[in-house]
Amino acid sequence: MSFTSFRLRSSGRRSTVRNAVLAVVVAIALGTLAFHRIEHWSLLDSLYATAQTVTTVGFGDVTPKSTQGRVFAIAFMLVGVGVVLYALTATVQSIVQSELVAAFGQRRRTRKMSKLRNHFIICGAGRVGSHLIRDLRLSDAVFIVIERDLQKVAELTDQGVPVLVRDATLEESLREAGVEHASGLAACLADDADNVYVVLTARDLNSKLHIVARAAEEQAEIKLMRAGANRVVAPTIIGGHRMATALMKPAVADFIDSITASQLELAFEQVEVDAASSLAGQKLRDTNIPS
Repeated sequence: MSFTSFRLRSSGRRSTVRNAVLAVVVAIALGTLAFHRIEHWSLLDSLYATAQTVTTVGFGDVTPKSTQGRVFAIAFMLVGVGVVLYALTATVQSIVQSELVAAFGQRRRTRKMSKLRNHFIICGAGRVGSHLIRDLRLSDAVFIVIERDLQKVAELTDQGVPVLVRDATLEESLREAGVEHASGLAACLADDADNVYVVLTARDLNSKLHIVARAAEEQAEIKLMRAGANRVVAPTIIGGHRMATALMKPAVADFIDSITASQLELAFEQVEVDAASSLAGQKLRDTNIPS
């Protein structure tokens, strides 16, 4: 079951509950008006008698006196109780189905995540994390996002991004995301202390994991490296360097931007050379790669 279909079913259940509540409200309103017109009771007494009828309480202190009133009361008892029973049944059924579907969907997602290998884990889908997710999607990389902000989760779900609604600083969240079998992790949380905790926990769970962490403050860079991050990215520092280049060397900045934005259909790529290859240990100028 996809996240989208789950949300559609949830919307359908909410609609069922709304219809059931609306039916009860309409029944009470009609009963109140009918008793008010037939028995000439006040609106409060009419509402009181209607509530007794639909709830099957029946105190008997307010009862219809006219024949028309009693005939209507008999019909309203049958219809009103039926409406209330329908509303209760629909509500209970919706709650039970919601719990069952949620449990089934969670188990299915857990099984799917447990089969992931050599994937990437993105902790946090904020300003930095959202750009990282976009690039990963463009490269068709296999990844999973850990995010606890429900609004961001809904946005990612609409885009078809696999999301684990958890706290990324918890060890069980990283385990559920398959950190032991992941090839890389990006700590993109807004708070540096949280990123340090994520890096420490992830490094303890997977010593070979390639970890890239975001640093909001410059002094957090050293702490993240000590915690086990392979690379630390400080957006404020990088942004300052890019602005300095754009200010003093605009032609260089334009060239870099044209490459990173794929305007020239050029891109940087990483290729691993096997230890048994004839290229291993050689300098680039001594190989035939440039040709």
